[in-house]
Amino acid sequence: MKNLLLILLCLPSFTSFGQVLDYDGNDDGCVNIDDALGLLMEFGQCLDVEVFVCGETIEHQDYDYSTVQIGEQCWFSENCRYLPVVSHSSLGSSTEPYYYVYGYEGTDLAAAKATENYETYGVLYNWPAVMTEGICPSGWHIPSDGEFTQLTDFLGGESVAGGKMKDDVQWDGSNSSGWTGLPGGYRYSDGFNVSGHGGHWWSASESGSYSWKRRLLSDYVNVFRNDGSRYYGFSARCVRDD
Repeated sequence: MKNLLLILLCLPSFTSFGQVLDYDGNDDGCVNIDDALGLLMEFGQCLDVEVFVCGETIEHQDYDYSTVQIGEQCWFSENCRYLPVVSHSSLGSSTEPYYYVYGYEGTDLAAAKATENYETYGVLYNWPAVMTEGICPSGWHIPSDGEFTQLTDFLGGESVAGGKMKDDVQWDGSNSSGWTGLPGGYRYSDGFNVSGHGGHWWSASESGSYSWKRRLLSDYVNVFRNDGSRYYGFSARCVRDD
């Protein structure tokens, strides 16, 4: 303690334009005995900082997302719900963001969020929309193709991982992973399709002019990896940063 006080007292106590004094605790432009006493008064104290533990919920834009630890990864265990605007299924783009709620064909945001499909399945995004900031909370991101592969490898490979990722209440999986994949369908050029039978999830990885995704289907335990047109609307999940 004595040595710490001596070090602080020996620090230069002058200021110049643009200079930052790291130990100037009272911001008077000088490092002196008042700063030393202030530091000593707080010595050993710690801020009460909340530490997130995977498996807890994480709040993002007034909604608490459930999470699950799978191997070394922490995933959302439900689909993203980020919905700044909503579009009719007949409208779309490969370069501009579009957002859809399965079965909803209006543009009223509150009405879209009030639907059962939004509550259950979240939002369908074209690829530009899924890559916008705001879809995941700070410290989380849309998974890359490689991170999806890491997930399915941990669950035994693509030939069996699907059964472990599919929900066991609304769907025909075991959900032993806790990923809770739901058959939310997708949006394509002619409207919505296959709700109740299939689910599709974007990755952040490009495949030429397309982008990689994962697909789960009824009656299959496989996970299907293929690239999709960025024009289509698929579901999205977030994974925690390493």
